[in-house]
Amino acid sequence: MQVRGFLLLLLALILLAATAEAGKNKKEKAKKDGSKCEDWRWGPCVPNSKDCGLGYREGTCKDESKKLKCKIPCNWKKKFGADCKYKFESWGGCSAQTGVKTRSGILKKALYNAQCEEIVYVTKPCSSKIKSKSKAKKGKGKD
Repeated sequence: MQVRGFLLLLLALILLAATAEAGKNKKEKAKKDGSKCEDWRWGPCVPNSKDCGLGYREGTCKDESKKLKCKIPCNWKKKFGADCKYKFESWGGCSAQTGVKTRSGILKKALYNAQCEEIVYVTKPCSSKIKSKSKAKKGKGKD
């Protein structure tokens, strides 16, 4: 029974040593990738193919440069850029003259030092369908 306890203690020590070594490797990797430079300037996310999906963003700081993986959602508003995040109001009423609805968005966040407009306006065509607010309810009982 004492041998079994000794083996369990030895196994626990081996696992503890392996875990501590793995933690050191992560810290060393962070130091290796890390930079002392604090004033990074990041370019826009450039997709690998087409105009959305996975891509890379290049950054420079003094004489250093880095590439970071990034992703452009395929439903983003190309006019504003994927790095400009806006809070939008509700859609306005339909203009009979132009046939479009309009709404504005106020800049919420500019990622990676992006140059963003403070207020943006978007339009979309008015719906030709009239949406009903309630659907017809089927009766539960027999009449």
